[in-house]
Amino acid sequence: MTGYEVRPVAHVESPLTHRSAAPKQGAEGAPPAWVVFAPEFHAAAADLKPGDRLVLLTWLHEADREVQAVRPRGDPARPTTGVFSTRSPDRPNPIGLHPVTVTAAEGGTLTVTGLEAIDGTPILDVKPVLSEVAGR
Repeated sequence: MTGYEVRPVAHVESPLTHRSAAPKQGAEGAPPAWVVFAPEFHAAAADLKPGDRLVLLTWLHEADREVQAVRPRGDPARPTTGVFSTRSPDRPNPIGLHPVTVTAAEGGTLTVTGLEAIDGTPILDVKPVLSEVAGR
């Protein structure tokens, strides 16, 4: 198979510093966090504003890339399930999808809600929620 190179456009700054303390999903108590764009991508983020709903694609840098099956949500009562049927961060290509809402935007940094990624997580791309950009 062919390999592909990606480079982060931003990183997460968050009070969440350990995987064990992070909620499983953003709606489960994620604190406000910051998306800090690399200077070379400030122009790409210039039109983002408070109220925008975005999907962040992240590289879950602390994931175990060898895992192929898990017990969903770490629940021992649940059957072992292939990771492609789960949202487990541990998977062959640990790409995270995070729906967030922008609450502030200033100088290449967005403040967002709903982001359960831990501090330092690389952000690979940012996409608007499609239903809200039909006119763009």
